[in-house]
Amino acid sequence: MARVELKLPKVGLVMENARLVRWLKAVGDVVRQGEPLLELETEKSVVEIESAESGRLLELVLQPDQEAQVGDRIAWLEVDAPAVGAAPPLAAPPDNAAASRPSPATAPARPAVPGGAGTAGGERLRSSPVARRLAGEHDLDLRQISGTGPRGRVQLADVQRAVASEPAPQGAQPLSSMRRAVARLMTLSNATVPQFFVERTVDWTAVRSVRAQLLAGLGADVPRPTVNDFLLQAIARTLIAVPALNATFFGDARSPNAALVPASGVHIGLVVATGDGLLVPVLHGVEQLGVVALARRRSDVVERALQGTLRRDELEGATFSLSNLGARGPDRFTAIINPPQSAILAVGRERDTVVAIGTNMQIRPSSQLTLTVDHRVADGRLASDFLAALVDVLEGDAWHLG
Repeated sequence: MARVELKLPKVGLVMENARLVRWLKAVGDVVRQGEPLLELETEKSVVEIESAESGRLLELVLQPDQEAQVGDRIAWLEVDAPAVGAAPPLAAPPDNAAASRPSPATAPARPAVPGGAGTAGGERLRSSPVARRLAGEHDLDLRQISGTGPRGRVQLADVQRAVASEPAPQGAQPLSSMRRAVARLMTLSNATVPQFFVERTVDWTAVRSVRAQLLAGLGADVPRPTVNDFLLQAIARTLIAVPALNATFFGDARSPNAALVPASGVHIGLVVATGDGLLVPVLHGVEQLGVVALARRRSDVVERALQGTLRRDELEGATFSLSNLGARGPDRFTAIINPPQSAILAVGRERDTVVAIGTNMQIRPSSQLTLTVDHRVADGRLASDFLAALVDVLEGDAWHLG
């Protein structure tokens, strides 16, 4: 038998700490791999965490209502297999690069010039391009920032910490924990993901007709399918037909090991506005669901997103997101990619438009679709082909309604 250390897992890209809500097992209980073990309150939601090991709980280090950092020890588990090397974490730990960096307090400070590489004292400065860019945006002097990268290189995370430590102006309103999480993720996306946009107009006539017929035959206890449910199915079908966007970029673009990792199935994030910020719950296996089934799944996930009770798996795993601001939204807008996803579709409000149909002029309901794409994953031609194929699905009549 061996004692295995369980650590606080990371949920999403930007989680730094979490509060334990409750343990779902007690000391002495046998736990199976994949079985729910505890509930954590993160900056975005209360999530259920599964055990990554099978064994018997020996000790609970983290107690309810206590907070811990990602990677902190939270429990000890007794397992059959002998422990080899470092104790495995409960779930995915912080990336190896971050785990191996010295802390800001012990990292050697490297002289630098504001916002650039430069030299100081005859020695060349070391800083990453994204770190220099962010430092320039906030008018920060890199000479005052301790670098935690190899040989004291100033990294993006070092500049982000410096930005976070700047005193707020008098009268400023503090950010909520969720708004801070959104701000960190969007800053990361804007600084590290090369993004471009393509647009196309969609005619909703076909969707309106099919939806009206579908609603007429549904019982009162069935969630009413919305345009979003048709959009989700159309996106899934298009991702199957154009699978290049159903993948995530992996590694450093400068490295020969950089790769695209295809997804198994179609998993789509749906942007949900809460009273405190944005959440992007993930609907898994969308390609297997009809419009009615999607309406049930979407209704359930959105309701629990608003209540803050999503499961961990419902916040991870998407390659693509949908953002629809509805009837009160703008005519068109662009959305920022949620890393590590590859694309996001922004849907402008529906409005009547005069269009030429043959030799006649007709009024048709239409919206502007704007697709934001990670340029490391696809180029303009592929993105345009994807958007054209998506419009073809939405304007067609081949729907899986069940």
